[in-house]
Amino acid sequence: MKLAQRAIGIACGLGLALGGAVTLAPAASATPHNCFYRVLEAAPDVDATLVNDACEIGSAGDEGGFRLCYRILRDDYVPAAAAAGACRSAARR
Repeated sequence: MKLAQRAIGIACGLGLALGGAVTLAPAASATPHNCFYRVLEAAPDVDATLVNDACEIGSAGDEGGFRLCYRILRDDYVPAAAAAGACRSAARR
């Protein structure tokens, strides 16, 4: 009986540890390059130069960079959710 409880406890602990690793994984891939491709997936007809500039501005990682990145993308008719997600993903960590 104790062996079964230990196995369950180990399995639960392993599951929690892997869940934390999966939660942190998106932050590890945050780059202006990732931002650029997220925008192109959502709105393929946008101006690539503006998208690149917006993602570079958003890579600063501060609130002002995010807002300016978002505004540039929205002015080029990128959907709001895609623009916000892309600008968040541009921040270098």
